[in-house]
Amino acid sequence: MNSEFYVGWGTLALINAGLAQGKNRSGLNCFLLSLLLGPIATFCVVVIAGRR
Repeated sequence: MNSEFYVGWGTLALINAGLAQGKNRSGLNCFLLSLLLGPIATFCVVVIAGRR
């Protein structure tokens, strides 16, 4: 795969960590989860974590 894929995936993980910290969640845990799940983790952070 080309390097743009990895850069985009890493950027998405950092964005998810920032979103999680904005909702008083662990940014590190969301960052690591985002490295594994990518866009699915974004959905979890925005929709599911916002319900509490």
